[in-house]
Amino acid sequence: MRRDRFFRDYSIVIVGLLGLSMMSCSHPNNTKIQSSDRQQSRQEIKSMKLESTAFNGNALIPSKYTCDGEDIPPPLAWNEVPKNTQSIALIVDDPDAPGGTFVHWVVYDLPATVSQLPEQITSPDLKGVQGQNDFGKLGYGGPCPPSGTHRYFFKLYALDKKLGLRTGATKTQVLTAMKGHVLAKAELIGQYKH
Repeated sequence: MRRDRFFRDYSIVIVGLLGLSMMSCSHPNNTKIQSSDRQQSRQEIKSMKLESTAFNGNALIPSKYTCDGEDIPPPLAWNEVPKNTQSIALIVDDPDAPGGTFVHWVVYDLPATVSQLPEQITSPDLKGVQGQNDFGKLGYGGPCPPSGTHRYFFKLYALDKKLGLRTGATKTQVLTAMKGHVLAKAELIGQYKH
């Protein structure tokens, strides 16, 4: 009787150990496949170039484009847009704001043929759609940090579709609609302090 119980318990242990070893053998492969999928999707998103004649990357943004000046959008130009791009989106935000990231500009559904936004562009001249910024307004709201030097991220996205969102969509709504449709992106960082 004891011998039967010993063999039964022993066989349960053996089966359990075999299961664990099979899992550990297959687990690294699964991890490799998942991580390579992630790397592949990262590689599929290409880089574009985004520049401004008003300021260089990581340099100070002139006060003309801030709440201390005319509070107008700076000129922006980009290139290396993928051929199958259907629309362009632009998001400008400040991750250094005291209450969390503050959104200064949201533009979407720019035609793929557009490769620049001139200084002081307004809604009637803009070929895309203006979203709502965190000032609660449509269009551009320039840097206006409460204290210290803040960074302002100008992020450009080439998309494989038009988003079709209504005027005044938020950054969150635009990012949600863009998910899985980004072909390429570019970033330009400017800084500002009063």
